[in-house]
Amino acid sequence: LVVKYRRRVFDNLISSRAKEIFECIAPNYHITLMEWNYDADHIHILFRAHPKTEISKFINAYKSASSRLIKKEFPEVRQKLWNEYFWSQSFCLITAGDAPPSVLKQYIESQGEKSE
Repeated sequence: LVVKYRRRVFDNLISSRAKEIFECIAPNYHITLMEWNYDADHIHILFRAHPKTEISKFINAYKSASSRLIKKEFPEVRQKLWNEYFWSQSFCLITAGDAPPSVLKQYIESQGEKSE
């Protein structure tokens, strides 16, 4: 998920809160968080979902709740946003198929690391 206009709003504290919100909403949609990582302007999430889960409804519910709560709890974030928009409308969702979860977790853990 990407912050609107790639605004750099995430730090450890805001990422932790965004993750808490995800973990609170996810069970309602039969979704289990497996891995989480962030960069200043986006987050990477590896999760497991029930085959009948309406993932787009979950993502919209998560984006709505997290946007509202993060802006309320971290007023300084509003200064970095454009017209109160927190998330970009789009999102990238990739199914893993038979890929081993360990490989996917390793990929997500490596996000945000800068090569030297």
